[in-house]
Amino acid sequence: MGRRKENITYPSTTFSASVREGSMGSGLDFASSLSGQDASGGVVEHYRPRVSYYMREQAGNFHYGKQHPMKPHRLTLTNHLVLNYGLHKYMDVYEPRRATEEEIREFHAEDYIDFLKRVTPDNQDQMRTCFSEFNIGDDCPIFDGMWDFCRIYSGASIEAARKLISGSADIAVNWMGGLHHAKKYEPSGFCYVNDIVLAILQLLRYYPRVLYVDIDIHHGDGVQEAFYTTDRVMTCSFHKYNGDFFPGTGAIDEMGSGLGKFFAINVPLQDGIDDRSYTQLFKTVMTAVMETFKPGAIVLQCGADSLGLDRLGVFNLSIAAHGECVRFMRRFGVPMMVIGGGGYTIRNVARCWTYETGIVCGTELPPDLPPTVYNDFFAPDFSLHPQLSGRVVNHNSRAYLNALTARILEQLRYLKGAPSVQMQEAPPDIQGFLEDQEGHDKDVHSDRNKDEKDDRASKREHIAEFYESDHDQDQQDGEQDEKSSGMPK
Repeated sequence: MGRRKENITYPSTTFSASVREGSMGSGLDFASSLSGQDASGGVVEHYRPRVSYYMREQAGNFHYGKQHPMKPHRLTLTNHLVLNYGLHKYMDVYEPRRATEEEIREFHAEDYIDFLKRVTPDNQDQMRTCFSEFNIGDDCPIFDGMWDFCRIYSGASIEAARKLISGSADIAVNWMGGLHHAKKYEPSGFCYVNDIVLAILQLLRYYPRVLYVDIDIHHGDGVQEAFYTTDRVMTCSFHKYNGDFFPGTGAIDEMGSGLGKFFAINVPLQDGIDDRSYTQLFKTVMTAVMETFKPGAIVLQCGADSLGLDRLGVFNLSIAAHGECVRFMRRFGVPMMVIGGGGYTIRNVARCWTYETGIVCGTELPPDLPPTVYNDFFAPDFSLHPQLSGRVVNHNSRAYLNALTARILEQLRYLKGAPSVQMQEAPPDIQGFLEDQEGHDKDVHSDRNKDEKDDRASKREHIAEFYESDHDQDQQDGEQDEKSSGMPK
């Protein structure tokens, strides 16, 4: 596929005293320190991937409920920033089809799918006896269009995987996806259909080994559970863990079982981790993972609830540090899916995913946000890199991070190299499907003039968004403290 890779200078495997515990600094300062070079002092990159981007306008119109922290409207904010930054010029933009029931059934149980198809807000009282069986409640409510929402975001992830398989893209971006908690038989943590598992199942039809990386603040339990007994998928999750924080899994000794023994990597972190500690840890672990596992494809879940000041989060990461994880994985030159996930202060979610779209395209974005019809969401600074760090004390000492790193590297040594897999040629229906679909994919490049026209309109509010204040600024301090240990992603 003509991918170019460069030599990368990797970081050391321990945390030097030069990285001060609790060291802060603005996200813009951190971004400036990384501009044009690897954060570890490496060379300027020359990898120029082909990027495909998946968006569907309807995805931002769904509404979980007035008090629910999950707000799909964040997708609308993200797409407006992406288009108005002009990033569509650097990638192929597609409106993906919906996933079929048969595709969703490749992972999820038939009776659970039947329930999702049939239940609506109008008939939920008649079906309430099924709620306990399918884990329906405050975290996973019944809302209008729920099944359609699942088909939209799952279809995009499946299409993204197939685009990588076909060789027509090196990186595929789907911010609608990343719902990593959904289980085979039930929803969990705001997630109903696990689009990540569905996408990885597609990738496994072509690639011998797939690496799943999760930087959401919550453990990627649904994906880990799905592939816990296989050595063809390695899951690697960086998350808060204390035994109580949702979903309560993700301890370092959860390593997989059977053939999958040692192929589940968990990086449990404490409150308040900062930019330099997180990025150094991430690069150290992922360098070892890539050298040991040698994946044919990567799925990177970019949950933005690990940012500082997230309504449900307790980390101190800036947008620049979060994006540096994306930049680092991009530099390996391995086919990669980049997907969304958590994130509940939606103005910062949109900033973060826009910044990371620029990273995968190899484009530096100006720090001042472009004007859109949703300008008021980003007041008062209108900046791509607001100050997000410093609210939570960093409880991750150097000693703890060094011990954590050593334990993970020891686990990887047990693998003794990447497993070999006897592979056949890619199933012909994948390629045939792609050829049929190529003519029907809607390239929305032509819609940018319409978007620019819409942005000049006077519209401010969105039908799917509940405003807790005039412009959903999330009552930054009070609500964040009250809900930081509340409902998950």
